[in-house]
Amino acid sequence: MCESCPIVDWEHELPTVRYFTATKVDAEMTEHIVWFDRYEPAHKPFVGGKNASLGEMMMAELPVPPGFAVTTVAYDQIWQDAQLVTQVNDLLRAIDHDDHAGNRVISDQIRTLIEAAPIPPEVADDVRQAYAALCTHCGIDDVPVAVRSSATAEDMPDASFAGQQDTFLWIVGADAVLENLRKCWSSIFTDRAIAYRHSMGYLHQSIAMSVGIQKMIDPISSGVAFTLNPTNGDRSQVAIDASWGLGEAVVSGEVTPDNFLVDKVLREVIERKISDKGVEYCLTDDGVVEKLEVTGARRKRPAVTDDDLTAIAILARRAEKHYGCPQDVEWALDKHLPPGENVVMLQSRPETVWSQKPKTPITTDGYDPMKSIVSTLMTPLNNKTD
Repeated sequence: MCESCPIVDWEHELPTVRYFTATKVDAEMTEHIVWFDRYEPAHKPFVGGKNASLGEMMMAELPVPPGFAVTTVAYDQIWQDAQLVTQVNDLLRAIDHDDHAGNRVISDQIRTLIEAAPIPPEVADDVRQAYAALCTHCGIDDVPVAVRSSATAEDMPDASFAGQQDTFLWIVGADAVLENLRKCWSSIFTDRAIAYRHSMGYLHQSIAMSVGIQKMIDPISSGVAFTLNPTNGDRSQVAIDASWGLGEAVVSGEVTPDNFLVDKVLREVIERKISDKGVEYCLTDDGVVEKLEVTGARRKRPAVTDDDLTAIAILARRAEKHYGCPQDVEWALDKHLPPGENVVMLQSRPETVWSQKPKTPITTDGYDPMKSIVSTLMTPLNNKTD
């Protein structure tokens, strides 16, 4: 082999992000709390698809912000209130699925009932203790967290419930965590979710809700990475989008992100398109997310360096290798971690467009190169001597 052209197993070159992976959170697991850093496959029915993915990534030693799942056991306990069950069932029976405006009213009424219901004391105590342990682990008093819905419906192979439940960002303090926990529980009854379950023939009680509580990332930049080229399905490339700050500016359409293609083998950026990024969403000193103007040369400066792109591509490939299929990865550069160790993963899910298309063998005028090679191996060429 040419020494100047080594084969590099470069998905293992990324430094360990010790902040997330080296030490486990010093807290106990309970029937209401599953820590991502101690996730096991047996937990999946109790934490929903989103939380299961976060736990699996962390157990695969991918750099995932620390956190925990409030299990479906906690959600089930609110339905021990017979009065709440009766009130919700009465409202569900009153739904006319052809009356969309009326359904929104009923959805709001159901959600108000759930959000007003007291959280069982044993659940509230476990959540408070877990949040306090997370704060200690991160070294931050009242650490800001994301409170994310993770419904068991997300695991169903014949339906897509994605985006029907709520997520709340930059939540600070145990009281606020508990308040938004109830909002996530109630979001299982959004008008969209109710209508979708009806159209798919699912019973409302067949869906349960877990909630993820995860340290928020204060990003320099953020984006997504596909472990194939989404324009043509080329699996030899990693496609990376990036913009300044949080991803809201891209999601809202206010900013077109920078686009990059990275060669998986050579680790080279083979294509780059830098956009004019006029706004970004950032966390202010007051602990709120604010839209800010991007000024000067930074507007047209790449939101990531080439070293960042290599690290992001490495992580995306590691996720692809772990899951065994092309991935759609959400990532961020945490401004509070040292350079070279600050790329973190927020989510990884299977790429669903190109990876599901049947592969078509490439042939030229009926010529099959593999058949020719096999034929040559079975019938070697005759050696001639003059």
